[in-house]
Amino acid sequence: MSTLPPRAGRRCHNAINPLHSTVYFSPDLGKELGELGIDDPNAAYFAARSAAMGAVGPGTVTAAFYNFNHDLVARHLPAVWSVAAPQAVLDARLRAADTTLRRLLGEEIIASPELAEAAGLALRAAEGCTRHARPLYAAHADLPVPEEPHLAYWHVGTLLREHRGDGHLAALLTAGLDPLEALVSHTATGKGMSPRWVLTTRGWHRDDWDAARERLRGRGILDAEGELTEAGAALRAELEEATDRMDAAPYEHLGAQGVERLTELARGFLFTAASAGAFPADLIGKD
Repeated sequence: MSTLPPRAGRRCHNAINPLHSTVYFSPDLGKELGELGIDDPNAAYFAARSAAMGAVGPGTVTAAFYNFNHDLVARHLPAVWSVAAPQAVLDARLRAADTTLRRLLGEEIIASPELAEAAGLALRAAEGCTRHARPLYAAHADLPVPEEPHLAYWHVGTLLREHRGDGHLAALLTAGLDPLEALVSHTATGKGMSPRWVLTTRGWHRDDWDAARERLRGRGILDAEGELTEAGAALRAELEEATDRMDAAPYEHLGAQGVERLTELARGFLFTAASAGAFPADLIGKD
């Protein structure tokens, strides 16, 4: 039985993960990888997020990332590793994280005891993570923890993000949602990426999107207008609850008081970053 308030771990994750993800929207990542010769934004993303697994091919990344069109992945992998080795990409990613966080948070927060405290709490939580059946988490867990607190906080954000993400993929499989059905149904909640962002970044086409919507209508998950039905809303809620159960260990390990404090600190950092323009204005939405 959980010792935490309901959804406490999810709330903590939802405060930490977006700040971590700012690097993938940041021009600093493109600049750092561009200097290595990786100029295409999709190639940069695939390389930056998968480099911890080594010079992997498209099958591994399609499996681990779940919701990308395999044809898009195969267009860039394994070719990108002939341009830059995985360790060079990891080093560039960390430099981009440094520049991005300094720009979004400011030097006062970067040097603050609160950020150091948050890094310590998050690292303690990550002690409760498990490697089995979690390839992206396990690969990142083998990387060294940076010494500077803001980079340690970003690194552990990676660990907690991928730990929950690996579990979420198991929940999607159990629910019988293929990669695009998962995206379409998440967008229908109003909390997922807009269709424009999905089609631009995930390699799918409008016909693919429409076909997935039709499959979900046939299953009673979406209605004729593309909105979630009662059954669809229940399915999405159960997906998150199942993910919570598979992701409970780090937050149980940290304990209720630590989770509450980490959530408070993380929300403050996230608010500052969002106010500084960390995210595209049209990233989230149904249209």
